[in-house]
Amino acid sequence: MDFSLTPEQIEIKDLAMKFARLEMMPKAQEFDEKATMPLEILTKAWELGLINTCIPTAFGGNGFSAVDSMIITESLAYGCMGMNTAIMANDLALLPIVIGGTEEQKKRFLTPFTESYKIAAFCLTEPGNGSDAAGLKTTIREDGDDVIINGNKMWITNAPLCDIAVVWGRNEDGKIQGLIVERAFEGFTTPETHHKWSLRASKTGELVFNNVKVPKENLLPNVTGLKGPLSCLNSARYGISWGVIGAAVDCYCTALQYAKERTQFGKPIAGFQLQ
Repeated sequence: MDFSLTPEQIEIKDLAMKFARLEMMPKAQEFDEKATMPLEILTKAWELGLINTCIPTAFGGNGFSAVDSMIITESLAYGCMGMNTAIMANDLALLPIVIGGTEEQKKRFLTPFTESYKIAAFCLTEPGNGSDAAGLKTTIREDGDDVIINGNKMWITNAPLCDIAVVWGRNEDGKIQGLIVERAFEGFTTPETHHKWSLRASKTGELVFNNVKVPKENLLPNVTGLKGPLSCLNSARYGISWGVIGAAVDCYCTALQYAKERTQFGKPIAGFQLQ
């Protein structure tokens, strides 16, 4: 089995690593300390095609494979894990549309993400049930040509700035259903979560749905039931693993550089390794 990267994948990695080193790393500490999402840097990443890697070419995407996406994730996490979290969250949020949306929904909601930098949020976790997806209490009730959503989501990456949110709720039959909520919908608010301990270059927040009216055409038909959100999360977990590798490499490189520069007893501490 050959695990070598193709020439195209080497080019992707070189591009992403160059961006991580030149654009992300010099500003990573500043934005983490300020707990601010660096929209200018993220927009540059989008311009290079490093965001929304799951979008198919038919809807304006770059046609990246899963491995291509992981190469990008590892590289960007090397630059800043917080910024990479915001980037990864876009792919997680758009994935239910890619795998579970109609052709019209894909064209309507995916294509705009290839035309300008936009932000999406995947909204499953709730205050009372945490990671227990089966216990979600957000309700989806039919109302003519619309549905009405009521409930709360909590600890959602990208929530405070999202243009669209893919939300999971329970319909009147008790079945889990996914749908797309747009920022402009009345009754939809996104308070920010403050005082995070890490990943502070990404925004985290709550989503509040107070009788939010959503057109039925925003319901995702092919990702229903508990399997719907969990299948999307399973795909995202690969990205988390590759991202952790990128962050670990950064830690190693930083420690190695420090060991070469820090001098004690007349020589760098890297020279005091056990023999």
